[in-house]
Amino acid sequence: MVEEETNSRVPYFHIPVLLNEAIDALQVKTGQTYIDATLGGGSYSQEIIKRGGNVLAIDLDPRAVEKSQISIEPNLKAVQGNYKDLTEITHSNGIQTVSGIVYDLGLSSDQLQNPALGLSFNSNDPLDMRLDQSLGVTAADLVNGMTEEELVHIFEKYGEEMYAKKIARVIVSQRLKRPIKTTGQLTNLISKAVPARGNIHPATRVFQALRIVVNDALGNLESSLNQAMGLLMPGGRLVVVSFHSLEDAIVKALSERSDVSVVGAVIRPSFKEVADNPRSRSAKLRTYEKKSVSKK
Repeated sequence: MVEEETNSRVPYFHIPVLLNEAIDALQVKTGQTYIDATLGGGSYSQEIIKRGGNVLAIDLDPRAVEKSQISIEPNLKAVQGNYKDLTEITHSNGIQTVSGIVYDLGLSSDQLQNPALGLSFNSNDPLDMRLDQSLGVTAADLVNGMTEEELVHIFEKYGEEMYAKKIARVIVSQRLKRPIKTTGQLTNLISKAVPARGNIHPATRVFQALRIVVNDALGNLESSLNQAMGLLMPGGRLVVVSFHSLEDAIVKALSERSDVSVVGAVIRPSFKEVADNPRSRSAKLRTYEKKSVSKK
């Protein structure tokens, strides 16, 4: 409990990625309502409001919601929830349709630095990775409970890890001697098993795979994006910033829908933004517009 109290005093921190590009793509209109499906530090919501929009913002993290309420912004309604429940959350707040929806799919700096979540390979925290603490299965459960073949499967499919077999073999061998309970334990095992790859930490892809599986991240994203298209009014914009190929493939698949128009080309961060915020280097921004219903 002491850790929770100490952590609650840490300011919620997040550097937004492609902020101006994302909100420019939304084409905010004065008095219209928009959804920020990933509130985080609130930068997207603040920029939408600055341009005249009203915002319904959603985040799993109660601290993100609490921080947004400090400003007492009349044009912002922030709620705790999972964007997989996008339609239910929107309707329960008295909103039927919106003019635009924006997603920033990256983890916030605050989430990575929160020891209770166990997301970072740069620390030694409990191996949890549940963004929603009501979920039952942790990353430690997977690492210590899956067969070697199952671990290989998730590392290859959700982490695109070329050394999946070697890493899985080392994990299974180690857990026979001692359960793997912390991020530090897992990171050390991976670092010893596989070579460094440029600027990418050896544990990056395994941690990505575990986070995706623990949180059903891809399934939730696909469901949420389909709901988003149902909530948009004709001419409304959907803007998504993704950070790895698996997310981007789901976002890109929206272009196959008959009720959607692709707006412009994919936008990547500038050299300056990447220099200022290295975590932005893999970001891709895609924009879609809901087609108007043709009258016969």
